[in-house]
Amino acid sequence: MSAVAASSRVRGLLLDAGGVLYRPVGGRWNPRFDFESVVARFDPARDPARDPARFAAAVIAGERYLRAGLPSTAPRDDYHRAVLAVLGIDDPPASLLAELDRKLDVPHLEVFPEVHRVLTELRALGFPIAIVSDNSKGAQSGFVMLGLDRYIDVYVISADLGCNKPDPRMYAAGSDGIGVPPAECLFVDDDHELVEAAVALGYQGVALGRSLPHPRANVGWIDSLEDVLALVAT
Repeated sequence: MSAVAASSRVRGLLLDAGGVLYRPVGGRWNPRFDFESVVARFDPARDPARDPARFAAAVIAGERYLRAGLPSTAPRDDYHRAVLAVLGIDDPPASLLAELDRKLDVPHLEVFPEVHRVLTELRALGFPIAIVSDNSKGAQSGFVMLGLDRYIDVYVISADLGCNKPDPRMYAAGSDGIGVPPAECLFVDDDHELVEAAVALGYQGVALGRSLPHPRANVGWIDSLEDVLALVAT
């Protein structure tokens, strides 16, 4: 852990989700790991093994779409339409869109090893916890699937609120939801710029980076959610 200390008493936690609590199976957030196989079943001529470069271009196009300054997280169907258009599927049928977003029989997310134990300890210490996440509608179901919902008091999901971090409304919805003033909330995110934005709004904040080296930032870094326990203890 970097040399980080809470600046004052911490009474509540605002946590990002992806990269802080869990990661995607297969290592890719978008599109989901089963994207290629679903498209290949829909149209065998578009098997990614036949044209890997085009599928790679579709994934990149999807990332550009998500980062294009949208007011909030895009609906999953709109995102998939943008990706499929690069593959030559300009008007995807509802059945394909539904299949790309259907609930899977196997988890597509996995919790980091220390998370359940740390959240259990934080709850035992009496800390209310809000999730503040740029995520799609229905994201709460992922917490239920992973067994994380029992630790969470409030969900602030960008697609529901209509804005993304670092919009101040995202942070405020978290602190207001758990009833703790910003100065006594600790915000944890794997994007240091979003943590810096929270600190500028009067929150305490720390960036979580599980791999080294950490980028230079105007906030401190921790290496694991485990380190949050030491911060709140001080």
